[in-house]
Amino acid sequence: MSFRDLRNFTEMMRALGYPRLISIENFHTPNFMLVSEVLLWLVKRYEPQTDIPADVETEQDRVFFIKAVAQFMATKAHIKLNTKKLYQADGYAVKELLKITSVLYSAMNDKGVERADMSEEDSSKFKFDLGSKIADVKAARQLASEITSKGATLYDLLGKEVELREARAESIARPLEINEAEKVMKIAVDCVLEEVQKTKDMLNNVALDEANLEAKIEKRKLELERSQKRLQTLQSVRPAFMDEYEKIEEQLQKQYSSYLEKFRNLTYLEQLLEDHHRTEQEMFEEAANMLRLTQNRLKEEEQRLLRSESNDDSDIEIQEDEGTDSEEENGQIMKQRTTTEKLLQGRAGARIVGTMQGGDTEEDEDSGDSEIDLDEDEDEEEDDMEDDSMEISPSKSSHRARKPEPLEESDNDF
Repeated sequence: MSFRDLRNFTEMMRALGYPRLISIENFHTPNFMLVSEVLLWLVKRYEPQTDIPADVETEQDRVFFIKAVAQFMATKAHIKLNTKKLYQADGYAVKELLKITSVLYSAMNDKGVERADMSEEDSSKFKFDLGSKIADVKAARQLASEITSKGATLYDLLGKEVELREARAESIARPLEINEAEKVMKIAVDCVLEEVQKTKDMLNNVALDEANLEAKIEKRKLELERSQKRLQTLQSVRPAFMDEYEKIEEQLQKQYSSYLEKFRNLTYLEQLLEDHHRTEQEMFEEAANMLRLTQNRLKEEEQRLLRSESNDDSDIEIQEDEGTDSEEENGQIMKQRTTTEKLLQGRAGARIVGTMQGGDTEEDEDSGDSEIDLDEDEDEEEDDMEDDSMEISPSKSSHRARKPEPLEESDNDF
């Protein structure tokens, strides 16, 4: 069943002039009364002289009605209908009804009688004219078949005319004999008498058959009465196993109710288990995502620490360069000390050089004072040099002792 078939069927029935309005939703459920009414109307439309019983109250009447309609359409219109689908009286029956309506609709279109603004009187006249034309067509078909059959027999007889003409001439020329005529008449009378005797015998036999049939009917009636009495006795007597049957039936009801309850509980528990598995899966995915994020964060921190270590190494190199500069300065100071020591040694040698003259003069005193001043200046310079060396050495040791701070382990962050 399709929507197109239902739509075409309703439109064709409306065009053919069906008095009732057919909706597409009439065939969603079985509707045998509507199907029978439509079938009867289509059959009457095809041939108004048909006599099909319209009683469809019982099941047997419906079956007889469907068979009669199918046989009529098969013999008269050569349309094969599926009786099972027609008996279903639902959407599948529309396809079978569409076979008949399509034939009538195509015939109406071929005649050109249908118009958009046709009134009811014209439609009734058209229906009458269409039925008469269909009857004329069927009569013409029957006459044509009779003409062909009689023409064939006439042709065969004309082919035998040569032989029959001679026999006819001989029989006409031969004189009529009374004895032969009497014999033929006697034979005919005897045949008639035999037939009359047979009919009399049959009448007598009919009487005997009636008596036999009446005896059989009486016998059947007695058997029917006995069977009815036995049925009543059986219905009145309660079987011995009925109590057990009722108990078993009650147990079956209880078992079925418990089965339903357990089945509902089982389905509910299965649903809860599925929800639990789903939540566990979501938690696992969330934990995996968090672990992935922490791993990425730790990688970024490690990269940042590596970059900071590289910067610290560069700072250490700079400090080492400063240490080398301080060493160079210390070297220069040592050189200055050596030069001063040499100068002092030279001056000491010059101080050793002297005269053997006795007595002190003012120049000698001045020279002695100058020598004492030089010694004091040298001592002060040596003290200053030692202080500078002491000030330089701790800075150097501090520069050398400085080490990069240990990096914090990334596992502690995790």
